[in-house]
Amino acid sequence: MAYFPISQHPKAWIFQQQNLPINDDDLNKIKPMEAQRATTFWNTFVSKQVDHPDFFKKGDWPFNPNTWQEQGKWEPQWDSDEEDLPALILEHLEWPNNTVVYFCNDRKQVIETTWDVFKRTWKNFLFMDDGPLLIGKKRDQVVQFMSNGTYRIGNKNS
Repeated sequence: MAYFPISQHPKAWIFQQQNLPINDDDLNKIKPMEAQRATTFWNTFVSKQVDHPDFFKKGDWPFNPNTWQEQGKWEPQWDSDEEDLPALILEHLEWPNNTVVYFCNDRKQVIETTWDVFKRTWKNFLFMDDGPLLIGKKRDQVVQFMSNGTYRIGNKNS
């Protein structure tokens, strides 16, 4: 099995917030990868060298300054009643709603869902804000969320 139930995720509580409810259909589409699959994914699409965003180094595409184009703040929108992701992110990630996306916390914690589910539940995901990358399947565009309430947008193959 490549995934495990969201209820068994170490931070399952973030998807069970009463003030940020997630409907059952969306919850079933939030699929944490088993550690072995997450490791393979991370090694293939993020970094073979490091296991966490804090440690990217030369040779990792997230470390390359040419990857990143603009940055902004996600935290004010997260704290507000506004439900949408910041506009700059939505403009950068003009993906079809059924695009498979990966929320990459570290080498052993990658969560797969769809773009439309992520857009509806992004506030839940950002309880995990320690530098995770949001990557779309077969897409170059990427976003990284920082714990200081900022994000940066870019392209993996810049």
